[in-house]
Amino acid sequence: MNHAKRWVLPAAPHAVEVADLLAGLESSPRGLTPEEAERRRHHFGPNRPPRKPPPGAAILFLRQFASPLIYVLLLAAILSLVIGEAADAGFIFAVLLINALIGTVQEYSAQRAAAALQRLVTIRCRVVRAGESYELDAEMLVPGDVILLESGDHVPADARLLESRDLEVDESLLTGESLAVAKESAACVGVEASLADRRNMVYAGSLVIHGRVRALVVATGAAAKPPLLLRMERFSRGVAVAVAVDALLLAGVALMHGMSWEEIFFLAVALAVSAIP
Repeated sequence: MNHAKRWVLPAAPHAVEVADLLAGLESSPRGLTPEEAERRRHHFGPNRPPRKPPPGAAILFLRQFASPLIYVLLLAAILSLVIGEAADAGFIFAVLLINALIGTVQEYSAQRAAAALQRLVTIRCRVVRAGESYELDAEMLVPGDVILLESGDHVPADARLLESRDLEVDESLLTGESLAVAKESAACVGVEASLADRRNMVYAGSLVIHGRVRALVVATGAAAKPPLLLRMERFSRGVAVAVAVDALLLAGVALMHGMSWEEIFFLAVALAVSAIP
């Protein structure tokens, strides 16, 4: 029997009834059997981010330019060069180069530190399988597992709350919010709810500050993209679009007031450069 076709990973587990989640994942409050968990581990892989060879310094350097915000500055520099304003173009290129060098050094250092830490730290968690609870490495978790968490535990995977008692979770690594968030297994959450409003979920990388919880694992390993990263990507695209729209509006107003095209261009470039964080 092909079990892979039957395992359904929910797209919005915070908005699905617990009974439907359990049915879709073919699990129960008693957890999976050890045999079923082993089959799923072979299918989904270990509960950890993909371990690829770290990129070299050249790749890290080029990666610093892969941002909508940087594209705006590059466009401004190229246009300055086209109209003969080499000084302005050189200044923008110098800023981009310094920014890329600093980013490369920081990312390379963080990459080495993260690799060293990953070799030293092994997260353990309590899991319920066939009605029995025991401790194992978090890398062994699979979708459909039932986990038990309490104060001081790191959340090992994205999970929907089944039962909770006075639960508070620190999600600052994911959302940037410094205050602990109250969680409740009975909370009703809509499909479009933001991460901060998903009070019936806990996410990998967060920390249990207070309370106890029994939860159903709904995503492991690479299936869970950090919400903060998603928000940063949306922010970068939003800023780039806002800068382009504002530059066009400013150019239109300046044109109506009789400014020359050259003056309008420099005004738009100045706006674009000053608006980039």
